[in-house]
Amino acid sequence: MAPVSCLGADLIVDVVGAESDKGQIHFGLYNSPNAFPEKDDRIEGSHKPIKKGQATGIFKGLPPGYYAVVAFHDENGNDEFDQGLFGVPLEAYGFSNKAVAILSAPSFESARIRVPEKGAHITIQLN
Repeated sequence: MAPVSCLGADLIVDVVGAESDKGQIHFGLYNSPNAFPEKDDRIEGSHKPIKKGQATGIFKGLPPGYYAVVAFHDENGNDEFDQGLFGVPLEAYGFSNKAVAILSAPSFESARIRVPEKGAHITIQLN
């Protein structure tokens, strides 16, 4: 069996605070401030069902380093982060490192977390 460092690290992301179990939680993983938080520029994305207001996403085999995660509750199942007038979010969302969005998405630096060789486990609270 190869050492863990050769296989890469796993990042486990628990999302809590969904107001219903309808739809799915979408996850986006980023490793660059230039890409964050654009959907097309993420390094990995996934979606998971919601049970009792929670969902868990796992990103496997990551090189140790700094990453940022975005999650949102796609309650209507249209695979988009719905926004209203002036970009006001219509669906619950959250960022790693408890980063806060004020008039726009937070910076990569405020949302980034360190994933060491042994991996990491974080929680994102939806807003």
